[in-house]
Order: sequence, then structure tokens, then C-alpha cells
Amino acid sequence: MTTSNTGSGDVDPAVREELARLRDSIDNIDAAVVHMLAERFKATQQVGHLKARHQLPPADPAREARQIERLRTLAENAKLDPAFAEKFLNFIIAEVIRHHERIAEDTVNDSAPLAD
Repeated sequence: MTTSNTGSGDVDPAVREELARLRDSIDNIDAAVVHMLAERFKATQQVGHLKARHQLPPADPAREARQIERLRTLAENAKLDPAFAEKFLNFIIAEVIRHHERIAEDTVNDSAPLAD
């Protein structure tokens, strides 16, 4: 496929078609990623409530380290930059911990005796 872009915006129709096909695929993948993240956060919210009810800490550094190592291996096997995968997971973990801290705080506040 070649372009005949002479500065006037003329692009080979086959190139436009391939670009549209690829972008449709990217859009589908983005939608799947968003839905998967939503499902992941639903599960981590449940973990946060369980931890709060049993007064467990919001963060679990040992589990986080295992998950990072696991994701790095998955990334390597998928030919994805493991450093990028680790940064992505660290971002998600930080958000999960923030949620767990908020849940724990709300749980403590809800169980605090009411003042007369």
C-alpha cells in the first residue's frame, strides 16, 4: 500500500480502509480493557470491604510484589515491555489501595458510636 499524499490530503483509498480497520480493532480493544478494569475494580472493592470488616491493612506489599513479578513475566511472554506492564500495574495498585483506605475509613466511621 502506498500513499499519494501530496500535501492536499489525498490518501489512497486502500490505505484509508486499512487505517479504519485497524482503528476499529483498537477501539474494540480499548472497550474490552475498560470493561476488564471495571470488573477488576468490582472485585478489589469486595476485597477492600472484606479487609475493612476484619481490620486488615489496605495494602499487602508481599502480594503486590508477587503480582508485579507475575505481570512482568506475562508481559515478557506477550512481547510487551515488562517495565511498561509494571508501571501500569503500579498505577492500578495505587488506586486500589486508595479505595481500600477510603473503605476502611468509611467502615470505622460507620461503626463509631453516635454521640448523644
